[in-house]
Amino acid sequence: MPGTILVAYVSPKGSTAGIAEAIGDELRLAGYRVDVTELKEVSSLESYQAVIIGGPFYMGKIVGDVKKFVGRFRDALGTLPVAAFAVGVAPVNATPADIEKAREIFHSTLDPVKPVAEALFAGKIDREKLSFVQKWMVEKVKAPIGDFRDWDAIAAWARELPGKFGM
Repeated sequence: MPGTILVAYVSPKGSTAGIAEAIGDELRLAGYRVDVTELKEVSSLESYQAVIIGGPFYMGKIVGDVKKFVGRFRDALGTLPVAAFAVGVAPVNATPADIEKAREIFHSTLDPVKPVAEALFAGKIDREKLSFVQKWMVEKVKAPIGDFRDWDAIAAWARELPGKFGM
């Protein structure tokens, strides 16, 4: 029987949650037991054989809950295969330098965890879910509005994970 995989995420506006659920669905189709839950709901990693961590980029950094999760479970994450994904608008119309900067931020947030697989996915900005200040910021930086999630790319990445986890 395949092991249980945890997909843990933070998703203030719902875009990252949708991606986490899609990853979980894909892994379930492959026959794995999967728990998909918010980072703050995780109390132990004892029953998991692999962990996937997801978080969104906001204003040039990944939401702080990801760093807190890594710190809280540092020892356990050091013994498990870990994959990670970040979600934001950076991949939309980004230059190679923008993508590299996003990867550097991503790696520093996950440090000392070294994922066996990682991905940067384009996300979704729903103007209706933004605060007044967030709307102002989006307009100021001319961020694209819309749903840019590539469900085929997300599913393909998820299908590769068990092999990278050694499962």
